[in-house]
Amino acid sequence: MFLAKKIVSYWLMPLPLCLALVAAGLVLLFLGSRPRLARRLMAAAGLLLALLSNRFLSTRLLAPLEGRYPPIPEFAPGAPVPAPISGCGIVAVLGGGHSDVPGLPATSQLSAPGLARIVEAVRILRVLPDARLIVSGPGTAGRPSLAAVFAQAAEALGVSPSRITLVDTARDTEEESQAVARLSGGGRVALVTSAWHLPRAAGLFRKAGVEIVPCPSDYIARAGQPFAWTDLGWDSESLERSTVAAHEYLGLLWLELRGVN
Repeated sequence: MFLAKKIVSYWLMPLPLCLALVAAGLVLLFLGSRPRLARRLMAAAGLLLALLSNRFLSTRLLAPLEGRYPPIPEFAPGAPVPAPISGCGIVAVLGGGHSDVPGLPATSQLSAPGLARIVEAVRILRVLPDARLIVSGPGTAGRPSLAAVFAQAAEALGVSPSRITLVDTARDTEEESQAVARLSGGGRVALVTSAWHLPRAAGLFRKAGVEIVPCPSDYIARAGQPFAWTDLGWDSESLERSTVAAHEYLGLLWLELRGVN
């Protein structure tokens, strides 16, 4: 199931889907059969790629996901910790990707989402001196896992190793939710992940029986900024935003079909 889910979701992403449509059209043209359908497939691929590479559209696709949960505000010196966060005994960081490059510090090996997530987790841990940190992410045999790189980055940012628990066998968000459920013992968990990933992650963690406080990070749509004419342009970053949105909406649809709220 895990492998099938990954394969299907990959081919439904914007760029692979568009390339598949173009390839199908070229095959039909080469075979000389149904040239009208071939041209329509290639035109559809071009139009879809243009739309999803547009800055305005890609931002609007992703903004509803990033706006589902409010950010944890700045902690004012001397002020009490906000009520939802204050009761958390665990801060859990979901996997966000990394590269295994010898010689680079852990903070430079993390992907942009991974770095944003661990920085937000450390910010929260500083006002929760008794809370533990759970970091998650698998790895390949003989190489450091993402969880291990997260832990190294957290230590570099001032977190004591005695506060860190690694989950390095969970392959996806659902398995992460089950692992955190076992470790949390029913306590409240500050769940740190990318803002666009939180709607799906929150549903899976609630299904696993974990009481969470959503803690969004890694905003990439950043909706609400003043409009500029350059927002109507096209670039690769916009295609990436659309790809993230497509992946998350498909994930939410899959959860809906399974009856997970």
